[in-house]
Amino acid sequence: MGRIISKLKAINTALPGLLGGIAAYGVLLQAAGIFIVSDKPGYSIGLWVGIITASFMAIHMAVTLNSAVERDVKGAQVFATKQNIIRYFIVIIILSVLMLTRIGNPIAAFAGIMGLKISAYLQPMMRKLLGRGKKEN
Repeated sequence: MGRIISKLKAINTALPGLLGGIAAYGVLLQAAGIFIVSDKPGYSIGLWVGIITASFMAIHMAVTLNSAVERDVKGAQVFATKQNIIRYFIVIIILSVLMLTRIGNPIAAFAGIMGLKISAYLQPMMRKLLGRGKKEN
């Protein structure tokens, strides 16, 4: 496990915390869904497809940022925009497959994908609560 965290930190130091937040969000939504939804298997499949998608999006964004900063300004903008379009196109494909096949709930998948946003917004607060934030004098 330590080797995986080291590899993720090598990509981006915030990445392990971001992925941990996405996973924690998924566990919370799964626990809440047990009591709320009637189609538990569809909800669970959709949710975890969304959580996995959010995790891959986070990794892809970190790799994209690393590649973009090595380019000139115009090249970085074009590269980052192209990668963003690819990332969101993949999300559309995943949600479409869920809608067409009815394997999992696409709304639950969307909620899982939003774990990326939730984790990103809460990460500074969580770092501070867990004592990993920089202490200011």
